[in-house]
Amino acid sequence: MARKRKGNKIDGWLVIDKPYGMGSTRVVGKCRFLTKAQKVGHAGTLDPLATGVLPIAFGEATKTIPYIMDAEKTYQFTVTWGESRLTDDAEGEVSERSENRPVREEILRILPEFLGKIKQTPPAFSAIKINGERAYDLARAGKSFEIKDREVEVYALKILDSTMEAATFEMRCSKGTYVRSLGRDMALKLGTFGYISMLRRTKVGMFGLDSTISLVKLEELLHSAPLEEWILNVVTVLGDILALALTKEQAEFLKNGGFISRESLPSSSLAGGTYKVMLGEKLIALCELDENYLKPVRVFDL
Repeated sequence: MARKRKGNKIDGWLVIDKPYGMGSTRVVGKCRFLTKAQKVGHAGTLDPLATGVLPIAFGEATKTIPYIMDAEKTYQFTVTWGESRLTDDAEGEVSERSENRPVREEILRILPEFLGKIKQTPPAFSAIKINGERAYDLARAGKSFEIKDREVEVYALKILDSTMEAATFEMRCSKGTYVRSLGRDMALKLGTFGYISMLRRTKVGMFGLDSTISLVKLEELLHSAPLEEWILNVVTVLGDILALALTKEQAEFLKNGGFISRESLPSSSLAGGTYKVMLGEKLIALCELDENYLKPVRVFDL
């Protein structure tokens, strides 16, 4: 007999405006402490010095984390010129200096080189795994290692403000894009050094800053209203996945791990791929449809 999980059963999404100086894992811990939820996770790590949109998944919503992790993201960030930092942000020690300061026209000329599919090397102080160990652990231990570059995609990049000492940008990009690497590489292309002195994530998939709540506000609201009144539905992050309405019997069969033949589905002309099976407003399962069967990939206890 399975052991009953301790805590409140809460299912859905909450979008936190992550405060400066707090790591994503600490934010999850704070949300778990405040809500006493059984299960909590986050979608998309933010560095401690970054702020902004951090989607928090409760309960059954944790099963949908991969679908929001793959979503595009938008950032606003400032690159301070003239210094290279070991961490590529304000937290690290200065490693190199330059007297060169780019002007706005020079910055505008190099921006197209950082649009589209580009190669970038993640920072040494990152969560990338090297032979099973986190890069930041190896870096703090003073060990030598190599991080392979990777391809990411930048959909939009524009300058918002510029002074002689720093420039602020807005970027819309794919998953896996390191803003710290982009700032470092832009500075090198401009013949100087640079590091990220401000980073704010303004959007993750469908979640924008207008969807967020601060940890302080969360604590205040929990004293006056139950979390369930304003938590977002589990299906919120599955908007791009087609819904498939089945009978109650079919839905229960899928929920128990059964396969349903294509001929038994409402339409025999359905394309293969991923579908969300709904029973009214209730999410039952995420399924894959191949040439023969509809098969459950994730089932939900909602």
